[in-house]
Amino acid sequence: MNILWICTDQQRYDTLGCTGNPFVHTPNLDRLAEEGMLFTRAYSQSPVCAPSRGSFLTGRYPRTSGPRQNGQDIDPKERLLPRILKDHGYFCGLSGKLHLSACHDKTGRLTEPRIDDGYDFFSWSHHPQPIHGTNWPANAYNQWLIREGVEYKTTEREDCRYVKTGMPEEYHQTTWCVNEALAFMETARQYGKDWMFSINFFDPHHDFDPPEAYLKPYLEDLDRLPLPEYKEGELDTKPIFQQKDHGGAYDNQGGYPYPAMTDHDHRMVKAAYYAMIDLIDRQVGRLLDYLKESGQEQDTLVVFHSDHGETLGDHGIYLKGPYMYECNVHVPLILRLPGVIPAGVRRDALVGLVDLAPTFLDLLSLPAEPGMQGRSFKPLLTDPDAADCFRTSVYAEYYNANIAHRDPKAFLTMAVAKHYKLIRVHKRPGDPGVNGELYDLQERPLEQVNHYDDPAYAEVKTEMLECLADLMAETIDPLPLRKADW
Repeated sequence: MNILWICTDQQRYDTLGCTGNPFVHTPNLDRLAEEGMLFTRAYSQSPVCAPSRGSFLTGRYPRTSGPRQNGQDIDPKERLLPRILKDHGYFCGLSGKLHLSACHDKTGRLTEPRIDDGYDFFSWSHHPQPIHGTNWPANAYNQWLIREGVEYKTTEREDCRYVKTGMPEEYHQTTWCVNEALAFMETARQYGKDWMFSINFFDPHHDFDPPEAYLKPYLEDLDRLPLPEYKEGELDTKPIFQQKDHGGAYDNQGGYPYPAMTDHDHRMVKAAYYAMIDLIDRQVGRLLDYLKESGQEQDTLVVFHSDHGETLGDHGIYLKGPYMYECNVHVPLILRLPGVIPAGVRRDALVGLVDLAPTFLDLLSLPAEPGMQGRSFKPLLTDPDAADCFRTSVYAEYYNANIAHRDPKAFLTMAVAKHYKLIRVHKRPGDPGVNGELYDLQERPLEQVNHYDDPAYAEVKTEMLECLADLMAETIDPLPLRKADW
């Protein structure tokens, strides 16, 4: 079995046709869901890049695997899935982002240091933009543009200051990531190698800068796009971090000040975000077509998901941060393996991205690593009669994970069980703001009303706090293993 592992950056669950979005154009990802299995309740273990990626690549929780924060190096002793597969004879490759370590630190280091990650082919591009006006020497995408005689360029737009016109499709980083994957897969096929390839698109991460050709169809009828789900005053009962980010992402360091943005601005950002996803879909189509034409479709597990979501103006906030709304941690997850995974099945079972690595190993009849904390959901994939249940609860965390929110610092954890979600803000004495959030995920509009201090939800709150305590105990590192009885 080969593995094509496709991961986008900052893509919400509700951004595909197969997940109910009527505005995006995602025929290829919809086809992947029709030919495979769609998980409707898959959760990231962090709403921020590095902690999430460290988790799903190791099958361990962020606090255990190392990078609890962006800008923090993963422990060199960690065992990544490609390293494990390489030990079993696999040829492993990557294009695009990795983000398990600091990518340009205070010492001037321009590349991302690698541990023994198992990648034989490593075409790395953390993000497409050159750094400080120069081409980032280690950025393979920038190197490719130089060889093509093309300058990386995005253009400010007159119709919206929050959206840019990006590189054309043929020179876009999304397209380049797929070009690298196609060359790798064909090389592996010709040499008869079992392979695993990780494609890590930077999009639809901000900046919101799709090619003009992909944005234009949305501009022809822009007013049909709905405005963000936000109710004036809803943040009054939410943690202080959200109240700060309402005035500008990343505690006012990242732009997108919701109160200053017009309805036109909100719709333009949404259109650009959707356009970036449309481009991803087009490029995924190239991958699926190649697998079919090369005769590898039947032998290749295709996996599609995102590392975390994007608030996109919902709750009066843009980008990401110390919050665990559905738009931040609920992500798309699709798996296809013809003849093994039944086609056209939707699973409502709770799963975490931490479960991916042990599941892949189980599908290959390989043992899980001793330190893995995720669990294999192979029975859900291979047994059509399996009960549609897996985890009773799922966990996510944010431990001072992003660059902002230094006063106060943000530490919070989340539990989802049944149709409830509880977020506990772990505060120091004297820190301002509320202590947590409790949501009924059956309520609409979603997650606008915080029931944490609602007496009518006291019993639910107690049960969910107990659930969270149990989940936090589960994240304790199982390594080193016990060697004796005493």
